[in-house]
Amino acid sequence: MAGETGTNPKFSNDEGVEKIRIGVSEFECMGAKSPNDHPHIFLDMGHDGEIICPYCSTVYVKDASLKADESVPASAFRHEENAS
Repeated sequence: MAGETGTNPKFSNDEGVEKIRIGVSEFECMGAKSPNDHPHIFLDMGHDGEIICPYCSTVYVKDASLKADESVPASAFRHEENAS
């Protein structure tokens, strides 16, 4: 599910939590905010509803109650203007 800009939403784990709940199944993980980010990797949960980032080991869980631009914790969603 691409965002309104035609790109996949980006998420980061600056808080170092084990799991992040998100409202999409296709997205990019960037690890943490720059300059501590890892390569921004496209991840697709498919029908599994959960995926582990191979770089930072963050577990992402699809939560249908969240919108594409929402996450728990809320700080994990990277807005375009602060995604890099």
